[in-house]
Amino acid sequence: MSKFSFMVVDDSLITQRKLSQLLEELGHSVAGTCVNGQQACEKYIQLKPDLVTMDITMPVMDGIESTKKIIESDPEAVIVMVTSHGQKQTVIDAISAGAKGYILKPFYRDNVAQTLNKVINKYLNKE
Repeated sequence: MSKFSFMVVDDSLITQRKLSQLLEELGHSVAGTCVNGQQACEKYIQLKPDLVTMDITMPVMDGIESTKKIIESDPEAVIVMVTSHGQKQTVIDAISAGAKGYILKPFYRDNVAQTLNKVINKYLNKE
């Protein structure tokens, strides 16, 4: 699998750190991290990551609103939502906003790898 750059967006610094570490273990790089959706919209333009992992529930601007804004500025953006169990409607809203997939918290290496592989193969490996 190719190496891709990620931007990790989550208001929990612990989750940011765990997910960043997991992405690096899977052979990817973390271009940057953000603590809310507004910061994600601003940093996305600067960092131009291949993929974004986006928490849904955050202060200032939530992940769904942020996803909409990023997709407006870059229709090719690849965003994967990170959400807690039991938020089915929220996940549907996120996919409607333009997210390409989702990862459930608490996340496990195999589940994250499987979801990211599907998204990467569908949206980024256009050979």
